[in-house]
Amino acid sequence: MKQLTKAEEDIMQVLWDLEEANVASVIDQLPKPKPAYNTVSTIVRILENKGFVDHRKEGRGYVYFPIIPRTEYSNQRLNNFVEGYFQGSFKSMVSFFMKKNDISLQELEEVLQEIEKNNEK
Repeated sequence: MKQLTKAEEDIMQVLWDLEEANVASVIDQLPKPKPAYNTVSTIVRILENKGFVDHRKEGRGYVYFPIIPRTEYSNQRLNNFVEGYFQGSFKSMVSFFMKKNDISLQELEEVLQEIEKNNEK
């Protein structure tokens, strides 16, 4: 799966939230200062070329929708992060965050419970 730029990821976050939208609707959801219509339209077409988005014709325009689920992209990004910074070791990552971010035992226990719950699925 290809990596997204910050601008592409911002647009994808909107499309994942809305599930489908035209360019004007995407722009409405973006923070100020709003990017130009042509800028967002270009980014959406790039996302389509990268295989993240597809479209259907509606009236005189297009409605765009994500074809890569947010969870799939998030998992890939997390795996790349762990691989790049912690040599693929989630244990090293958790240890790092515990040391640097002063995570409490209760928070760690909650994380472990969440992992166990997800493993049961």
